Amino acid sequence: MTHFTQQTWKHWRLRQEDGGLAWLEIDCVDAAANTLSAEAMAEFAQVLDVLDARSPKALVIASGKAAGFIAGANIEEFTQLDSPSAARALVERGWSLFNRLAAVRYPTLALIRGHCLGGGLELALACRYRIAVDEPGTKLALPEVMLGIVPGWGGILRLPAMIGPAAALDMMLTGKGVDAKKAKRLGLVDDCVPLRVMESAARIMALSDAPPRKLPLQERVLRYAMNGPLRSKVADKARKQTAAKVSRDNYPAPFAIIDIWEKYEGNALAVPAGDPSSLEAIFASPTTKNLVRVFFLQERLKAFGKDSDFAPKHVHVVGAGVMGGDIAAVCALRGMRVTLQDQSVERIAPAIQRAAKLFERRYKGDARQVRFALDRLIPDPQGQGVPRADLIIEAIFENLEVKRSLFADLERRAKPEAVLATNTSSLRLEDIATVLQDPSRLVGIHFFNPVPMLPLVEVVQGEATDAAVLRRATGFVRAIDKLPLPVKSAPGFLVNAVLGPYMLEALRCVEEGRSPETVDAALVRFGMPIGPVELVDTVGLDIAVAAGKALAGEGATPPQRLLRLVEEGRLGRKSGEGYYRWVDGKAQKGEAGATGPELAERILAPLLAAAERCVRDGVVADADLADAGVIFGTGFAPHTGGPLHYSRSRGKTRIGGDPVVAEGAPQTVTQE
Repeated sequence: MTHFTQQTWKHWRLRQEDGGLAWLEIDCVDAAANTLSAEAMAEFAQVLDVLDARSPKALVIASGKAAGFIAGANIEEFTQLDSPSAARALVERGWSLFNRLAAVRYPTLALIRGHCLGGGLELALACRYRIAVDEPGTKLALPEVMLGIVPGWGGILRLPAMIGPAAALDMMLTGKGVDAKKAKRLGLVDDCVPLRVMESAARIMALSDAPPRKLPLQERVLRYAMNGPLRSKVADKARKQTAAKVSRDNYPAPFAIIDIWEKYEGNALAVPAGDPSSLEAIFASPTTKNLVRVFFLQERLKAFGKDSDFAPKHVHVVGAGVMGGDIAAVCALRGMRVTLQDQSVERIAPAIQRAAKLFERRYKGDARQVRFALDRLIPDPQGQGVPRADLIIEAIFENLEVKRSLFADLERRAKPEAVLATNTSSLRLEDIATVLQDPSRLVGIHFFNPVPMLPLVEVVQGEATDAAVLRRATGFVRAIDKLPLPVKSAPGFLVNAVLGPYMLEALRCVEEGRSPETVDAALVRFGMPIGPVELVDTVGLDIAVAAGKALAGEGATPPQRLLRLVEEGRLGRKSGEGYYRWVDGKAQKGEAGATGPELAERILAPLLAAAERCVRDGVVADADLADAGVIFGTGFAPHTGGPLHYSRSRGKTRIGGDPVVAEGAPQTVTQE
């Protein structure tokens, strides 16, 4: 065995210890995260050439960055592919290279710290061993489906063989990640170790000469059976479960993953060009382009707040209702000390109970971490936390005079440098700020319900809001791992301004005689996560009525049935009955009537018009941000690329003037 000390490439460093163990670190230059660009992959092939010529005793592949292992392929390069043949070449490069890694004669180990995603996990799967570092940032996932593509570098082949088809298909079809502990339980990694011992653990395992991990006996028997009819049964079940959530027309990638696993041994390159699961079909799909667009929209939102390091140590929340209580819980979950104020301890108690359930879910039953988080969330009926808080968030009911009185008191008691924020969804900041000695301190931080689940937060700039205050508010939103969307103070801001007319039009259709089920089914078929009538029931019919103009629009009135239901106390999910009857938190629905795409087109039209108006009026800076806000704030069908992108793709847009219709563009919603 020939020894070498160190060799370097642009993105890789290779060194060998005296005992013959080689360490290969990936550290992509001029990048915060490692990605497998064409250049990095070409260099990796050169590394393997060196190791083929001078085989080490074993090889450990690790990251030179503390931020993570490998974040996957380079998405920028993917957007530059200009033909199906180029897409096929990209897949073939990774497939062949990782097959080569899997076939080397010396033991290989992937030492995974931080994110290990997409192509990064496919590289790790091609190694003989895997060790994950047990820390919060470690996450292993194959999220390609969320970009409308498939794990083409060996993931569909190796993951089911390693952890069994059921768990593997679940990971690949949802794109969801697992932490280090769960990865160990699944058998995705051989060990899960603390940070302090990761290098010694990697060294011991790589040199152990232990055989690669095998599936348990039951799983091995199942795997053998998968070569027969059972494989088709598992695939058919997966298809049925997937079809219950999305359509193949809107989201072809998950169905392609199932096909490639079932029929082509996990090799996407083996699928013939005419097959709907082929690389050519996936590359040509508008969904793929639109989901990649959504990825970059999300990255743009994440970039807001990067110029601020404001992460308040102490947050004070006024209002322990569902919204305020959940805001407080999310802040405590992120390590902040939170005081939660309401009129009495009894009013605060339900919020603490909800927070405890959230902490138990997020910490996966780690009682110690749950206790620490609950210790950070302090009931404060007297508001004693106000003078100590770095950020104060008001989340009480929508009454202008009550909010004014509250903010006048908060300003007197708060630290001069504390940020004063309102979670108002419909009132103008300028109207609230009239009582403040310094109106520039007030900013809007508007969350959406349910706060722990929905990623978007509108950061609202009033006419007087100081730019530094706005930056700090945006920095806070990123510090709690939410997506900040800068908006100007205007009725409904962006998200509620587009949702109001949309929900109203849906209720008008019900008023005209269509069943709620028919209306909701039309929009779910389009790709919305929940129908608009069910959404009204979920929000609360009383809240829908109280929204007034934000819901009805100029010159319109709420439908009579809506008003009647509110008068009768049938307020939707929270009262057990609204447009639907609710049992155990689920709407009880009958059969939906038949309808064409025209119904969805009609109900969406006011939403599209409102989004255009928000851009035209400067509520958001541009159409891309409007699309990002509506997607991440309402769940608007991601496969469309957003409402305004959807309008443009149909050849219609009104931003800045009259409608423009492109020659040859379809004039109606295309919907299967």
